[in-house]
Amino acid sequence: MRVLATIGFSFSAGVFLAALLPWNGWQLYAAGGVLLLALAWLFAARKQKYFRRGLLLLLPLAVSLAYFAGYDHLVRQPIEDRCGAASDFAATVCDWPQATERGAKITVELEGYHRARAVLYGEAELLAARPGDTVTGTAQWQSAAHFDSDDVTHFNARGVYALLYGREDVRLSAGDGDALRWLPQRAGKAFREKVAAIWDDPRVSGFLTAELTGDKSAMDDGDYLAMQETGLAHLFAVSGLHCAFLVTLLALLISRRQRLLCAVTIPLLLFYMVMVGMSPSVVRACIMQIFLLIAPLFRRGSDPLTSLAAALLVILLCNPFAAASVSLQLSFSATLGMVLLSPRLYKLLTGWYKGKCRPLRTALCFVAANLSATLSAVVFTAPLTAWYFRIFVLVAPLSSLLAVPAAGWSFMAAFVTVLLGFVWLPLASLLGWISWALVRYILWIANGMMSWRYHAVYFTNPYLIYWLLFLYAVFIGCAVTPDGKRKYLLASALSVLTLTAAIWVNRQDYQYGVLTALTLDVGQGDCFFFRDGNGKNYLIDGGSSSVDAAGRYRLEPFLKFRGVKRLDYVWVTHGDVDHLNAVEELLERRKYGVEIQYLIFPEQKYWDERLIKLCNLAEEAGTKVRVMEMDTIFLSGKLKMRC
Repeated sequence: MRVLATIGFSFSAGVFLAALLPWNGWQLYAAGGVLLLALAWLFAARKQKYFRRGLLLLLPLAVSLAYFAGYDHLVRQPIEDRCGAASDFAATVCDWPQATERGAKITVELEGYHRARAVLYGEAELLAARPGDTVTGTAQWQSAAHFDSDDVTHFNARGVYALLYGREDVRLSAGDGDALRWLPQRAGKAFREKVAAIWDDPRVSGFLTAELTGDKSAMDDGDYLAMQETGLAHLFAVSGLHCAFLVTLLALLISRRQRLLCAVTIPLLLFYMVMVGMSPSVVRACIMQIFLLIAPLFRRGSDPLTSLAAALLVILLCNPFAAASVSLQLSFSATLGMVLLSPRLYKLLTGWYKGKCRPLRTALCFVAANLSATLSAVVFTAPLTAWYFRIFVLVAPLSSLLAVPAAGWSFMAAFVTVLLGFVWLPLASLLGWISWALVRYILWIANGMMSWRYHAVYFTNPYLIYWLLFLYAVFIGCAVTPDGKRKYLLASALSVLTLTAAIWVNRQDYQYGVLTALTLDVGQGDCFFFRDGNGKNYLIDGGSSSVDAAGRYRLEPFLKFRGVKRLDYVWVTHGDVDHLNAVEELLERRKYGVEIQYLIFPEQKYWDERLIKLCNLAEEAGTKVRVMEMDTIFLSGKLKMRC
């Protein structure tokens, strides 16, 4: 029995329940109830076959619920109690600052609070801060868990519990920035600067910075969108793929002797983990790689489930609120899928070939290994991407097959090139052409596939949700029924047919004669889409006060799915944020998304600051601005509108 795996997954299940369920204050009562159940099991099932396993499930579950409640009370709640007012603070800078529209922001560790962080917003002078410096002053404290009436998880999942808006008296002073503790942060910055020095092509340098360090801030927006839309954005979440590349590179450069490899690789993995920011995906990957490396030294076989459970246990012990991190959920789901399904899929994809042609078998194994890894990860992550991002990437298996091997070589080549750049930059610049060619190839694949109309489907209607549920039901049915390979072929054919039907039904559902009309779900806001019989597209309002990036993740996918590359006319009725912020995003992302030809405003006497800003943005984007007065009639073919 996998004792550590059982304990780890049971503890993690309790933390996930405590973090994700919407109620508050129930965790201690639930912990007491589970503990009583464990005691009852202890006395009632002592002679049962599953007695030990039952205790290993119940006791960690009770401990996890109590641990979450205690952590919340001791770490997060004292910060929450100070939020909502202006007060003094003292903190240590723990990362490099970032520029904002109004100055700068930095992540700091608050003094006097155990393991609590905050994000400090202030003037541009904060851009001079270094990790280890001290910052003091007065700030307005705001909870990082609540914005207005909305709950958010992004900050708490990173251990950030407050947002500090600095006043005029914020002071920055030198600290122990040269201490060994901050060496990974200094190395990370030097790494990013060296990448920019070696590759003068901003698209390539931005890509490699994201691939090597996880920092996507320098990446071209269009390239990142293409990577997202084709299922390749996981290359920038530093994870098992990157750690495996790093271990492979070290094994090639150092030695295959296990003890020496462990002595060199494990410290470097830990250093790399801190250097790239200790995201859940990289912490998980490093712990699993360490388990894999040391298992032979103890004459034990490596067990992926045990190492996965141990990694999850460590992360949640350090910060139980990390359970709400989308990055953690996607990373662990993908890894669990590869552990459980990938070997079976690989066997299924290669088992049919009985020939002896070595080149053909090698090619088949290469394709099968990539497809089995991608498909097994997609099986477990598709519900999460559908829930969080409302997208299902249909070309992901093909894009991964074509791009991921090249990404592995580009990572290893770029890593060696950057290290060489610290020794002799001219030689590194020459060697950098290898990575340049590989990155250009990957971007060519991503941008090319994104241009395919049905490269992805977007869950903007119930029919595709029904299709996804049907897809899982069919393949789960195949998995639990007796062996047979034809059933999977039949299930695949049915999936393609039902997907085609879902897309067709959705296109017909809002077609009324010569006019297509649809109210788009953008949460708290308004957005109405029309298409006339001449193929012209119209939008009335587009905004949301309850959905983040509604233009990028709601409106833009909806339009792309219907093949809309240009909105001929867009009306903005007034300047409220829930009527126009999605339109702002379309204008800002016009190069990568949807073009707006005419933007129609109300009379100028109704203009406010937001409408003026939107008008300026439209003019910068090359969109023509028009004003429509009261009772004006708009005619286009058979379409008639009155203001």
